[in-house]
Amino acid sequence: MNETLRLIEHRCSTRTYDQTPISADDREAILHATMRAPTAGNMMLYSIIEVTDQALKDRLAVTCDDQPFIAKAPWVLVFVADMQKWTDLFDHSHAHEMEGVEPKRVPGPGDLMLACCDALIAAQNAVVAAESLGIGSCYIGDILEQGEIHAELFDLPPRTFPVAMLCFGYPLSSRPPSGRYEKHVVHANRYRRLTGDEPAGVSADLEHLHAPHGLAPGIDDYAQDVYRRKYATDFMREMDRSVRWWMERWESS
Repeated sequence: MNETLRLIEHRCSTRTYDQTPISADDREAILHATMRAPTAGNMMLYSIIEVTDQALKDRLAVTCDDQPFIAKAPWVLVFVADMQKWTDLFDHSHAHEMEGVEPKRVPGPGDLMLACCDALIAAQNAVVAAESLGIGSCYIGDILEQGEIHAELFDLPPRTFPVAMLCFGYPLSSRPPSGRYEKHVVHANRYRRLTGDEPAGVSADLEHLHAPHGLAPGIDDYAQDVYRRKYATDFMREMDRSVRWWMERWESS
């Protein structure tokens, strides 16, 4: 196992931080590595908001599902899928007025998906680069929620979508990385759904991996546990509502 694979193998989410600041040189190195990420058409369909205002971090700790550790993270980055900068450039150059091109169009779901991919690929580059410097990180998917609030907090224009937030800091303590269930992830040539007794086997395997001390009373298997804790929840209902709001805003004329 080489150093890069070893780094990926041992990386885990960090939610408790030593308050040692991340140096300007290390921040610059991480951001440079971030922007070396693959990008659709070399358009870099994302922007990064560096959150330095403590009052803003305090607010995000509340709006992102009440997670106090966000306020204590030494460095916070919000990765924004961004088509606004390109539509502004297109308007500036009157690109839609060129002969033989499609008239002015509104960014659609395809633009959104490409921009989200660009932003997330860049975010993962930041994670790996930080890890190589001994700096831990944690993804905050809850930035997708509370769309109206977060759009106002960051002054986000319509053709933007905050797809992920990352908290960075030196780990206060070390812990082993959580396991990953690798069966049935890789498919040969075509997607294959689980059949027969396979779902029961997968649920049992997941329980053994993630809940070795057993499940809560009234829960028969791990699939029921995840359904109750993660899937059929108020925070997922809010995320669904908010993502619809972001998407409608993205495609608004």
